[in-house]
Amino acid sequence: MTIQPWPILHRERIADARVFVLDRVRASSPARGDAHDFFVLDGGDWCNIIPVTAEGDVVMVRQFRHGTREVTLEVPGGLVDPTDASPLEAARRELAEETGYVAEVVEPIGVVHPNPAIQRHRCHSFVARGARLAGSPRLDDREDIEVVRVPLASLPGRIAAGEITHALTVVAFAWLLGVGGAGQAARP
Repeated sequence: MTIQPWPILHRERIADARVFVLDRVRASSPARGDAHDFFVLDGGDWCNIIPVTAEGDVVMVRQFRHGTREVTLEVPGGLVDPTDASPLEAARRELAEETGYVAEVVEPIGVVHPNPAIQRHRCHSFVARGARLAGSPRLDDREDIEVVRVPLASLPGRIAAGEITHALTVVAFAWLLGVGGAGQAARP
């Protein structure tokens, strides 16, 4: 049996929640012919960026996350806005807005579908080499962020200890440290 895409019979917008929309999609199984409702979130692509300083530190952010009701340690990132020329430019913008850091060299390291069962968008990950502080963060009114520098060498231990749990940050670090990803290991 070859798995095939399920034809969409009907799509209905259920909710528009600013950062995503929720659609009910009725689709039929090509193997059995029966139809079922599925719920799909779409909010546009996301990006994140691993800023590495000349000293070998990673610039990270601590912030409260409402989904888990916990403070997380993660890399800067966010939505790719319609005004961004590309996901790379969105990552540069997010880096400067959330941390005040900039970098001349920014390279893509991979793209994932955060949860293809219910989400349509992708997350683009980048590494910024030679990150340096260039100004103050420019946070929006929905962000409370603490900027922290973490030694690059400490990342595997922090992930193993459960200090870094944001899945998209963990994936980006896996690519940076040479585990799978965009076809080749990225040098730290």
